[in-house]
Amino acid sequence: MTVRFEIARLGGHGDGVADVDGGHVFIPFTLPGETVTAARDKDRAQLLAVLDASPERIAPACRHFTECGGCAIQHIEDGAYREWKRGLVAHALKGRGIDVQVGELVACPPQSRRRAAFTARNTETGLHLGYNKAFSHTLVDIEECPVLLPSIVEAAGTLRHLAGIISNTSKPFKFLVTATETGFDVAAADCGKPTEAIRRAATDFVVKSGIARLSIDGEIIVEPVKPTLSFGSAMVTPPPGGFVQAVAAAEEAMAGLVVEHLRKAKKVADLYSGCGTFSLRLAAKSEVHAVEGDAASLTALDRGFRFASGLKRVTVERRDLDRRPLTFKELNAFDGIAFDPPRAGAEDQCKQIARSDVPYVAAVSCNPATLARDLRILIDGGYTLKSVTPIDQFLWSHHVEAVALLEKPKRRR
Repeated sequence: MTVRFEIARLGGHGDGVADVDGGHVFIPFTLPGETVTAARDKDRAQLLAVLDASPERIAPACRHFTECGGCAIQHIEDGAYREWKRGLVAHALKGRGIDVQVGELVACPPQSRRRAAFTARNTETGLHLGYNKAFSHTLVDIEECPVLLPSIVEAAGTLRHLAGIISNTSKPFKFLVTATETGFDVAAADCGKPTEAIRRAATDFVVKSGIARLSIDGEIIVEPVKPTLSFGSAMVTPPPGGFVQAVAAAEEAMAGLVVEHLRKAKKVADLYSGCGTFSLRLAAKSEVHAVEGDAASLTALDRGFRFASGLKRVTVERRDLDRRPLTFKELNAFDGIAFDPPRAGAEDQCKQIARSDVPYVAAVSCNPATLARDLRILIDGGYTLKSVTPIDQFLWSHHVEAVALLEKPKRRR
């Protein structure tokens, strides 16, 4: 049914929100103040026409916008976009009763994302490689992308050909590409078990194409060159498919805030350390104990430390911090704590941090809601929230990072 709507505000996922009797209707690709017509289906509607456009509406940067499910909000001018993203963090904190002035958004430039999670599928018309259309299994081939590094877009044909070589299934499969300092690191998953013929063909193609590494379901098929990333003065080879920050500039911004806040700490605990994004930078001035549940990431971190020079001691501990957080007594051996958990946050770990005497804490998060919950725990435990800085790492999406810095008055140990 076609209905006329007045858009009141932007929702948390970038959809326009219209207030109606009995609730709200979410309409993608609309902006506050606009009058639109849309086909309604319960609490969602498909945009048909913009009758009265917002002055903040601009032409999108990509011709795939509204088709590709990667971007939600290319159609709003930059100042309003930044304020909306900053507001996502501010709103989450306010919901937990945290009254703090959220800093300005650290912007993410176009053509900067070094990590792309594609979907691939072999069909009768050939191999398709791209992004799933929003709320659909339809695949939009990657022909242009103003978010990704140009080198990834330019290599789309090469990557598509490689995906076709390794495909041994009719189902869609994951095709993760990371542009490292030594070449592309390609990690495929669910593409079917590779036969010997596939392995030989893929190896030949990877070597000829200059790709650094190819792995399938965690197994390295061929690695002509170790894919490496710089974390401060250390060079690290992440494990196949392992987590790394999507944008190098965003990583530097987050690390800069963390390192500066913990500069006075002689011993730092880096919790959920991954393969060393913060640990190896912190080690330039402090001894670091890195704690992480993934063994492969810890191995990469430890190797990066051992082959680096000029760093203070770094120790590693494999530990599932969600099941067995460091206790407040263990934490009291440190002067500073950094933690960067998955989207679920670090609720139980924060309960232990709140009981500790550690004077400096840097919290990094990719989820404003769980960050707000965890900060509430720390504040109730005696910490003062000094600053919150939102950082844009996923341009034109609803995802936003944040770095929160806290302090607690020092007690006599």
